[in-house]
Amino acid sequence: QVQLVESGGGLVQPGGSLRLSCTASGSIASFYVMIWYRQAPGKQREVVASISSAGRTNYADSVKGRFTVSRDNPKNTMYLQMNSLKPEDTAVYYCNAKKRDLAIVDYWGQGTQVTVSS
Repeated sequence: QVQLVESGGGLVQPGGSLRLSCTASGSIASFYVMIWYRQAPGKQREVVASISSAGRTNYADSVKGRFTVSRDNPKNTMYLQMNSLKPEDTAVYYCNAKKRDLAIVDYWGQGTQVTVSS
């Protein structure tokens, strides 16, 4: 059973930057897609960015041009570089990884808090 652990969250001022990491306990090469989600208080969880095993990326409109998702297979880690942060980016950020087996198998991290405030 692969476990995912997020890190890198914290408190940052508006306009600042953070880099989140999602490190797996095993190889991430078998995950056909890895996804960053976020959930703000009182709101539904939403997709922030995704990256396929081929390196294809997608972003929510609200973060395009500010966030960059990447993955480093040898380090078993996915990253989310977040620049020009806004108060509305405040949320718990979760990583998700999907693997095809007999069915699609989902793996989730425990989440890391990002707070953007002056």
